[in-house]
Amino acid sequence: MNSNLLSRRDLDFLLFEWLRVDELTERARFAEHSRETLKGALELCEQLAARYFANHNKKSDADEPSFDGEKVTVIDEVKQAWDAFADADLLGMSMDNELGGAQLPFTVAEACFAWFAAANIATTGYLMLTIANANLLSRFGTAEQLDNFFKPMLAGRFSGTMALSEPQAGSSLADILTRAEPQDDGTYRLFGSKMWISGGDHEFTDNIVHLVLAKIPGGPPGTKGISLFIVPKFLVDADGSVGERNDVVLAGLNHKMGQRGITNTLLNFGEGKFTPGGKPGAVGYLVGEPHRGIVYMFTMMNEARLLVGMAAVALGYTGYLKSLQYARERPQGRPLTAGDPTAPQIAIVEHADVKRMLLAQKAYVEGGMALQLYCARLIDLTNSAESDEERDTSAMLLDLLTPVGKSWPSQWCVEANNLAIQVHGGYGYTREYDVEQHYRDNRLNPIHEGTHGIQSLDLLGRKVPARGGAALTALGEAVGRSVATATEHGGELAEQAAALDATWQRLAAVTAAMFGSGDVEAAMANSVIYLEAFGHIVVAWIWLEQLIAAHGRDGDFYDGKRAAGRYFFRYELPKTGPQLDLLESLDRTTLDMREGWF
Repeated sequence: MNSNLLSRRDLDFLLFEWLRVDELTERARFAEHSRETLKGALELCEQLAARYFANHNKKSDADEPSFDGEKVTVIDEVKQAWDAFADADLLGMSMDNELGGAQLPFTVAEACFAWFAAANIATTGYLMLTIANANLLSRFGTAEQLDNFFKPMLAGRFSGTMALSEPQAGSSLADILTRAEPQDDGTYRLFGSKMWISGGDHEFTDNIVHLVLAKIPGGPPGTKGISLFIVPKFLVDADGSVGERNDVVLAGLNHKMGQRGITNTLLNFGEGKFTPGGKPGAVGYLVGEPHRGIVYMFTMMNEARLLVGMAAVALGYTGYLKSLQYARERPQGRPLTAGDPTAPQIAIVEHADVKRMLLAQKAYVEGGMALQLYCARLIDLTNSAESDEERDTSAMLLDLLTPVGKSWPSQWCVEANNLAIQVHGGYGYTREYDVEQHYRDNRLNPIHEGTHGIQSLDLLGRKVPARGGAALTALGEAVGRSVATATEHGGELAEQAAALDATWQRLAAVTAAMFGSGDVEAAMANSVIYLEAFGHIVVAWIWLEQLIAAHGRDGDFYDGKRAAGRYFFRYELPKTGPQLDLLESLDRTTLDMREGWF
């Protein structure tokens, strides 16, 4: 029976027919795995997601966490799902063997996580944050920190968060006020507040490990003065047991539009409700060196950004499959050419406009899934590189594509959810059908881990010009190879290759003109438009890659790929033309606008 969470057939195509992920097992890093173990991991995660996560998706949305002033209550099914995931040793599935992980290719781990995100993004959020937290500590933590915090997280005893934002600062981390005062014993005492901390309090793990950004008094101003600290909810005793309560206090829960099943918190550090060791302040342990917190946290944030992109894809994907099922089962109306008003109604999937909405969803979610898995494969190539050149190129492409991998699905897979509601008509707007929740859950992802505006400034202001545009050049070479292969095949593939090549060359010319103008302010004013155009062109390339992999193969699945690719090239890629025109003109409409004119 086909799942309405994700398409296993599509995942198999992307992983094994297109990306040939099983070839990674020929590399030393993944030599312990085989095609069978990779497929086994996918099957296990599909089963666990359906059994332990999908079963309470609507319940956790309706019965969201509550706080009585002392304790947070979360429905029992969340812990059951957490335990099932932890008992299967999945928290470390892509981590190194020497750390206790399974060292699966990250590409496969990403596909595995997509099942859980599609089934229940709120409960999966606890897992995603914990894994990202643990990954950071595995790279920068001391041996003692690994023993006290990393290993219990890997075992599922502790969960993890990242605490960056503050009520007055939002995304402007340079303006955080939380301070960390050094102590004689080498620890720090933290004082301040953190806002929007997902998973920030609950009772279903023995401890919660917060990674907190704070400033040590006397440090440099701005982001250069930020350090990173481990601040647990409970201190850990010398024997590894959970000890005294730390001075981390839940001030309240935020009540969100979507993803309601995961606690979203305002945390106070050092307010004095608890005094560990008889002193005020939350006990914290410095990670790495002082004043390098942003560098360390961005390791976690970049991983989290790709996970947010995959979450957006997964929610868009399950919404698409559910609207497709509805369209196949819902009779309404008759063909436009039907002359008999008493003739039987047809399923709405037969109507051209419904096909358009379904095709758009298919193009967005299958393109988005392919984009995320391609980015994940770049991580695997970087970690298992067989030459310095391969490592450098893979890392450079990943750096360039991370803003796209976060933002493109967060925009267009939310649009897929919007279209899924539209396919359902009035029923889609009711809570009896899943698609309205998927839209609400997904609407947070354009904000999570950096808004479109932040990602666009990163792409255009940092990633594109870095190293003299070397990453853009490398991506252009990859696009060129795909264009050449598709051109050799001829026919429609060659036409699509020509369209992509022309659009890429236009993007390269516009990018050069923007940087050559000398007007940095005007060039950056429309960075979001640049991100949108860049993302659409990248996804067109990703679609061309899929179409090459499907070339010469018969059957409904491959015909469906070709139809969705055709839709993207005919309906979506042309949207970039006016965007590139606007960017080239260095339009100042937004810059020239004045506050009083609103």
